[in-house]
Amino acid sequence: MNLKNIGESGLIKQIKKSVKTSSSVIKGIGDDCAVVAFSKTKYMLLTCDMLIENVDFKINDSPFWIGHKSLACSISDIASMGGLPKYALVSLGLPKDLSATFLRQLYRGINRLAGKFHIDIVGGDISKAGRLTIDISMVGFVEKIYLTLRSNAKVNDIIFITGELGAAPFGRHLTFMPRLKEARYLVENYKINAMIDISDGLLKDLSHILEESSRGASIYQWLIPLYRKQDNFLKAISRGEDFELLFTSSAKEAGRLIASGKRIYTAIGQILPKDYGLRLINGRFKEEKVEPLGFLHF
Repeated sequence: MNLKNIGESGLIKQIKKSVKTSSSVIKGIGDDCAVVAFSKTKYMLLTCDMLIENVDFKINDSPFWIGHKSLACSISDIASMGGLPKYALVSLGLPKDLSATFLRQLYRGINRLAGKFHIDIVGGDISKAGRLTIDISMVGFVEKIYLTLRSNAKVNDIIFITGELGAAPFGRHLTFMPRLKEARYLVENYKINAMIDISDGLLKDLSHILEESSRGASIYQWLIPLYRKQDNFLKAISRGEDFELLFTSSAKEAGRLIASGKRIYTAIGQILPKDYGLRLINGRFKEEKVEPLGFLHF
């Protein structure tokens, strides 16, 4: 049995079963961040993201934007938990022929975004590698009343996303701005039941919420906003790397959010009982079960 046979989800489940944690761990493997006890009012959030040449970027991409993306991915994870990022460690696997100019521009991208979000770069590691590898570990904090997990979606919740889907193939997979401000607005003003960032595709990431919450869902094709250059609906909802927020709230809270007039948040569907599965309703009102297509490493 190799990794291709097990699959990414199967591998994570195997690792999760093999790990035991103490009572200080509020949420371990299975969400965008780990959540650990910190103070009477706050939790600590821990996350890490590894970006690898020819998987997450090309070596001829702008080194500035490669650096930007490497930090932005982890900020997006913290945002999806309702928190605020604070510290980061940057570890690099470096090919020996990589230029010093490339590395300076890479760090310029990291440092500029860190400054924008008031994140301190506090250390890391460097090693020789066959291809460029960037691993960011990040620490953040969230007030206990604002913590959002994947596992709390409720039947009849309304499903929302931020922004548009399908922009990744047009360069936004590198230049996206994490939705930290939008996430904090949500948790500070509304009761958000479940949230995740869309890194693996709408269908795949929605399926993570459904699995962790033991729920089903229906989404409406004509409600899902697509990037103006994107003309392939299935690719737009399954390709990944949009890094938008996907979240659920009660119908009452959803009504308040819609009434706010903030167009960045779009209602696209509804949470239903588990037996319903995941279904797409197209423009002809035809309902069909859909597989949770999305990006997979294996």
